[in-house]
Amino acid sequence: MNPKADIISSPSSNEVFSSLLKKYVNDTGFVNYKGFISERNIFEEYLNSLGSTPPDGSWSKNEQIAYWINVYNAFTIKLIIDHYPLKSIKDIGPYIQIPRVNTPWQKKFIKIGNKTYNLDKIEHSILRSKYNDPRIHFALVCASISCPKLRSEAYEADKLDKQLNEQGSYFLANQSKNIIEADGLKLSKYFTWYKADFTQDGSLIDYLNKFAPVKINGDADIEYLEYNWGLNEQ
Repeated sequence: MNPKADIISSPSSNEVFSSLLKKYVNDTGFVNYKGFISERNIFEEYLNSLGSTPPDGSWSKNEQIAYWINVYNAFTIKLIIDHYPLKSIKDIGPYIQIPRVNTPWQKKFIKIGNKTYNLDKIEHSILRSKYNDPRIHFALVCASISCPKLRSEAYEADKLDKQLNEQGSYFLANQSKNIIEADGLKLSKYFTWYKADFTQDGSLIDYLNKFAPVKINGDADIEYLEYNWGLNEQ
């Protein structure tokens, strides 16, 4: 009998990641990447712990979602510090020459179990496709100024709904990312890029009203803001 056969995988602790986020992410969600570099060994140990504990059928839905969001955000930070200094995540790929990689989201460098993923795979083929919760867009942070706020804590299954709802409220209330008025909206490009995700059960305005700082009229005018790909660095 294989003694490992009865071992059930369980989520790895996110205590280290939360500690680093509290130290190196400010109230606006901007990151001290030099701080992460100064504690690279500890950070890499956390990444290795994620890679060695992939979700299995025993994990709850919220455990799985929290895990994959943490993977996306943590490995995005790793991608930045591996190529630091740089002015934008988009400098990785076409400018920093990597064979067969045209964008940073196509770079395969995330080792989970016996598979290697890129950020696109985690976002689109796992989080969006499998879990179908538009609030995930408020949690994934692509290291850019116009991204949603990076939380100063890891995502945890037991408070995931609260965290995702807070992220939606933060994002819509931040006037550098969205300008919300009752009769007019200037929205992040997220809401046109992923419009199908946000309009599965109603109009875009219906969805926005779940998190908006003011009640939006159904016939409000909608414009979209330019997206700032500059690095979200302190």
